[in-house]
Amino acid sequence: MLVTRRAALADVPAILALIRRVVPVMNASGNFQWSADYPNEAVFTEDVRQNHLWVAELDGAVAGVAALTMDQDEEYAQADWDAAEPALVTHRLAVDPAAQGRGVALALMAQAEKQAVAQGLRTLRVDTNSENAATQRLFPKLGYRFAGEITLGFRPGLRFFCYEKRLG
Repeated sequence: MLVTRRAALADVPAILALIRRVVPVMNASGNFQWSADYPNEAVFTEDVRQNHLWVAELDGAVAGVAALTMDQDEEYAQADWDAAEPALVTHRLAVDPAAQGRGVALALMAQAEKQAVAQGLRTLRVDTNSENAATQRLFPKLGYRFAGEITLGFRPGLRFFCYEKRLG
């Protein structure tokens, strides 16, 4: 059974173990968005403290994670959208390689929509590394439109594709 719920500090070790399984797979496909340094324990701990972190559990084990925040990097102004508009933004979306294809990312993205509605927001946003083919297939299937390419100062040398979804 697949369940999404808010992450707790007790989930951080399982989340870090998941990230350690995800990063080599990402890197092997040419996606260097994440490394041994990011995302890290401090980032996820802060996400939990701010009540932004969600996990997807598959059969009782953490199989995916996403931070759902209103944080928009200043570079979002480069994208084809109104960066001043409040939006729920999905950050740090990851699915355990062993759980891929089992609806984990779909469940986390559905949770993002529920959170947006609960917060009175009509816009969802997400960015992904230009080398991440899986998310580039996923986001349009979920009704997100491609909103351009940006760079992010804290990840020099990488390009990111932006996606946006408007709710009713």
